[in-house]
Amino acid sequence: MSHDERDFAGQIRQLGYRMTPQRQLVLDVLCAQGGHMAAQEVVTAVQQHSPFLNRATVYRALDFLCALHLVTRTEMGGQVVYELAEEQPHHHLVCRVCGQAQEWDGRALDIVAARLLAEHDFQAELNHLALSGVCGQCREDRNP
Repeated sequence: MSHDERDFAGQIRQLGYRMTPQRQLVLDVLCAQGGHMAAQEVVTAVQQHSPFLNRATVYRALDFLCALHLVTRTEMGGQVVYELAEEQPHHHLVCRVCGQAQEWDGRALDIVAARLLAEHDFQAELNHLALSGVCGQCREDRNP
């Protein structure tokens, strides 16, 4: 996803916040990557552009962008990763044996969210999840 597709600065300003150079750098890095990045990978990439920007500032920018739902934070394969939030929710099925991740649209989660709301008065935020399990290939390899 690129800045041409979404006006991140406009979205941030519309919510009453400023687009700082640090936030812009983090968004630039995530846009260039186009996928999941660990926080340290974001720090390293940001520091290539701005060597004096410290780790804490990058982490604060990531937290801020997650709070505004512009960036998602997900645990995948035992590691926390960040990526730009998409307009439509998407989820990941992550094999705990081989680490392979595949995207899944997660429409079935709408039913879960509705039941949680009806039965527990709990509004679940099911925008970006990683579900772990074992992929078909690893199951075959275990049980030939």
